Amino acid sequence: MSIARQLLSINTATVQAMTIQDRRIMTGIGKRAVSSPADPRRIAVRPLGLEGDEQSDLTVHGGLSKAVYAYPHEHYAFWQTVRSQAKAQEWGEPLPYGMLGENLTITGLLESNAYVGDVLKFPDCTLAISEPRRPCYKFEAVMGFKQAVKMMAQSGYCGFYLAVREPGTLAAGESFELIPGQREVSIAELFRAKMRRD
Repeated sequence: MSIARQLLSINTATVQAMTIQDRRIMTGIGKRAVSSPADPRRIAVRPLGLEGDEQSDLTVHGGLSKAVYAYPHEHYAFWQTVRSQAKAQEWGEPLPYGMLGENLTITGLLESNAYVGDVLKFPDCTLAISEPRRPCYKFEAVMGFKQAVKMMAQSGYCGFYLAVREPGTLAAGESFELIPGQREVSIAELFRAKMRRD
């Protein structure tokens, strides 16, 4: 039984200061839901990202090819478990949407079935899969335990960046159609290759 391809939440953040290992850095990783099933307001999608979202380090997230970051909700249970094991959260405590730093919390499309060049067609917006996310020290700080980067690398639960093909708007609760591209390399394969090089 396949899970419906759906947008559960839209998450944005402004750039904020954060102290990590005694260093003060600027980051936009602290995403919070601005459109959810309970409040499905429409959010503008522009070539460089979502209305109200900011990125601090454009080498990691931002620009035309990495304008939007999507993460499969199917992996949330894994992160709840490992964060609980690491005593970073209580057992049974749900993760809020956007906790993985994603703009779009989605269902129905995992890294193994997402290929570079595939298109996600929403009712008023079209996005193209560009590359996997590479976890960094900011992700580890937000997740609250030292092995978070290693856990993402080992699990392959990385999510993927999207380029905006057709700007428009999005709202939580919308379904999307997956339009296959050339299907030469999956996000899972590309992520494994990138992690081996690091």
